[in-house]
Amino acid sequence: MNKLFFALLFVLFGTAAFAQVAPQRQPALSRSLPADSLSYLNPKDYIIGGINIVGAQNLDKDVLIQISKLNKGDKINLPGEASANVIRNLWSQGLFDDVQLNIARMNGDTVYFDIVITERPHLSRLHLLGLKKGDVEDVQKKLNDKTGKIVNENLLSTTTAIIKKHFNDKGYLNTTVDIAQRKDPGDANSVILDVTVDKHQKVKINEVIFEGNKNFKASTLKGFLGKTKERKFYHIFGSKKFKQDQFEEDKQTLIEKMQARGYRDAAVISDSVWRHDDNTVNVKLKVYEGPKYYFGNITWSGNAKYSSQILNRILRIQKGDVFSEEELSKRLTGGGPQGDDVSSLYLNDGYLTFSSDPVQTRISHDTVDLDIRIYEGPQYTVNRVIVKGNDVTNDKVVMREIRTKPGQKFSKELIIRSTREIGQLGNFDDQKTEPKPTNINPSDGTVDIIYNVVEKPSDQIELSGGFGGGQLVGTVGLTFNNFSLRNIFNLKAYKPLPKGDGQKLSLRGQANGKNYQNYSFTFSDPWFGGKKPIYFALTAYTQLSSTGQYYAKDNPLYNYLRINGLGITLGKRLNWPDNYFQLNYSLNFDHYQLDNFTGYIFSNGSSYNIKLTQELSRNSLDAPIFPTSGSNIKFTVQATPPYSAFNNTNYRIATPEERYHFVEYHKWKFDAQWFERLAGKFVIMSQVRFGFLGYYNHLVGQSPFERFKVGGDGMQSYQFLQGSDIIGLRGYQNFSIVPVGSNYNETNNPGSPIYTKYTLELRHPVIASQSATIFLLTFAEGGNTWNNFGSYNPFNIRRSVGVGARIFLPIFGLLGLDYGYGFDAIPGIPGANKGQFHFSIAQSLSGGFN
Repeated sequence: MNKLFFALLFVLFGTAAFAQVAPQRQPALSRSLPADSLSYLNPKDYIIGGINIVGAQNLDKDVLIQISKLNKGDKINLPGEASANVIRNLWSQGLFDDVQLNIARMNGDTVYFDIVITERPHLSRLHLLGLKKGDVEDVQKKLNDKTGKIVNENLLSTTTAIIKKHFNDKGYLNTTVDIAQRKDPGDANSVILDVTVDKHQKVKINEVIFEGNKNFKASTLKGFLGKTKERKFYHIFGSKKFKQDQFEEDKQTLIEKMQARGYRDAAVISDSVWRHDDNTVNVKLKVYEGPKYYFGNITWSGNAKYSSQILNRILRIQKGDVFSEEELSKRLTGGGPQGDDVSSLYLNDGYLTFSSDPVQTRISHDTVDLDIRIYEGPQYTVNRVIVKGNDVTNDKVVMREIRTKPGQKFSKELIIRSTREIGQLGNFDDQKTEPKPTNINPSDGTVDIIYNVVEKPSDQIELSGGFGGGQLVGTVGLTFNNFSLRNIFNLKAYKPLPKGDGQKLSLRGQANGKNYQNYSFTFSDPWFGGKKPIYFALTAYTQLSSTGQYYAKDNPLYNYLRINGLGITLGKRLNWPDNYFQLNYSLNFDHYQLDNFTGYIFSNGSSYNIKLTQELSRNSLDAPIFPTSGSNIKFTVQATPPYSAFNNTNYRIATPEERYHFVEYHKWKFDAQWFERLAGKFVIMSQVRFGFLGYYNHLVGQSPFERFKVGGDGMQSYQFLQGSDIIGLRGYQNFSIVPVGSNYNETNNPGSPIYTKYTLELRHPVIASQSATIFLLTFAEGGNTWNNFGSYNPFNIRRSVGVGARIFLPIFGLLGLDYGYGFDAIPGIPGANKGQFHFSIAQSLSGGFN
């Protein structure tokens, strides 16, 4: 009985050895021989005479035979485990729907096999359903490599995982993916996958919970998580979506922030995320704080150039200060543009290979002693300075802005300054300007410096339409910021105009048929003559405003204004008080011809305005488009000759036409901006502006021109070049800020002789790239105008707050949109305050004084 039982088991297992290893179909070894040719009770060895692959369409038959591990001439035991392994080897590749091993024929002790396969279909294409066009394109890019592959469980699961991860990273944690297969009508052995994706809603964070914190408040720890924010109304910036990759970054940031406050053993012990409801999750972090540590004794080793006393003074860390490796690193190797760290002290003096290594020599209770080990190395001098990447701008234009010169000692400070000056040219992407020391030669102490730059579009076009003065005004403006005057007659250099010399050519026109026309031309060269930084500018303009085409001159509605102007400017860079200063002198000639034209103190006659302007400025901003540090300060004095002192005109009885035939005045302006980086990417900008228009002779009085018009977006628009300074004040209508008691309004406001304005802006960048720069802002500002100093009160201002956005596109310049709310009503001008939208275009890049 026992022998019969074991014989039956042997037969069963022998049969299974020839079966296909598959979950559904179990094909057996087939043969065309008598039943007693193979005995499961008496297996025999055979010689493999040949192997044939049946059913292969896209796969290489020789490769399949290699995978089967059947070799012609080898011995094989039949029935036996070896034949079952053939099927297992092929099936494990995941390429087949069916695999069978058949005996084709037997010749004595030689056996011939047929391996019969049914290939799995290939993927011809993916069809994504349930997504927007942009999402389809993004997902398709990540799945392009799947086309042409075998459709098996691995491909289906991988496709699902890629799609889910893509949307999980965007905050869609509940994304579902359903995949259906259908035959490709154009290919019998291919299928199309219809992939239906449902993102559901973004999953946000309901609550962040901390456990184990004793010395840190939960609110403080939450503040350390830069991107993992709870869904709260006061979290203006940040998405509040849960993203795993950002969560991992925030955990590391959390540890670093805790360690920076003296808790050097701080760690995240565990974390968990669980579902709160369909659209939110809760996050829990268990932290370990450990004891708080303090700096102990600090010693220096290896310093020969500077004494330990000097290094301690620069390090600015005292025994007993809270221990922070982050702060120690900043004081040793820097972390900002100030250059007040130990590393900068050496690097600014030629020690290019300087390094420092703070070693914790003793930890006693809560005190950490340090030995800062210094390697000074040799002093290096600059051998060569090379510029790469300036495909349009000539080498000399870049080289003349570089402060590191051959033969000078290597200086980190001068490299930073050179990078800033290259950015100020406006022809290169300041985010991608990369200075790199190379060819460092310790034997002779020399180093080359390569400045890698990336050209960006710098020419600008202005195409706009606006409504001003009761008319629709169209504007066309072209500004070429990298113009080359010396190639003006070189036709090969026109692309569309000659470029590369860093000069600026601006052409601008405004018109409304014959009613209003304004044309201006400006050319400037920051290195006039090409050898020294002498600034030269030439400006000319003409303007016409009239209703003469509709009314005769004897008609009281007729009015006419013609303004022609010409100006020349010369300036130079100063080295004192420091080399950020610039001094410019300008001489301008303006001719006004009025015929029944309102808007000024007089309305008929000709007037000449010959003025000399001196402008002292200091610009230390770190970037021209989105400054994060530095200041921009201008002090301007403008004056005309005191004609009333020598022209023998009796101003007591003079008519307005005689009084203002030659206008006389002195004008003082002060404009200042300061930029400071706050936490993260937030930048605060504070600004103060002041203007005063004075006179020489009280019998002549205030000049009818050169006054200040305050209110609105600051765009000159229809008032362009009409002899007024246009000062924006958001939250109020254009030119609506008039002195108390004045009977002016925004349409007949001739301007005021005194104004003051204050601005505070909080800025945050959204995009900073070569193609565009976008930042958001919120502001509070105030300003006012006065007729004389007797009524002047710098604290009596019209106030407003609001939000806005700025977009810098190289071809259009700086575009702005603001919404401001003015708190103070303007007497006689109903609706001048309250909510106001303001649009601006082509304002000054450095925050602007408009």
